[in-house]
Amino acid sequence: MIGAGTWLLLASWMDARMWWALPLLVATSLVYSATRHELTRDILIGAARVFVMGVIFMALIFGLLWLVR
Repeated sequence: MIGAGTWLLLASWMDARMWWALPLLVATSLVYSATRHELTRDILIGAARVFVMGVIFMALIFGLLWLVR
């Protein structure tokens, strides 16, 4: 069963400034990948990889901070 504190944490995260990290991560991954590749297909594949790595990294940091609280 999920406690009240966890629901409040999830509710605050849904309305937080954290959502601005996703478009920023998309733009950053596209620019980073475009500096490494010339073909559009390679740019998109590289950007998808960097995006996934960034999301995983942010989720790990979020989980670590959630455990420390």
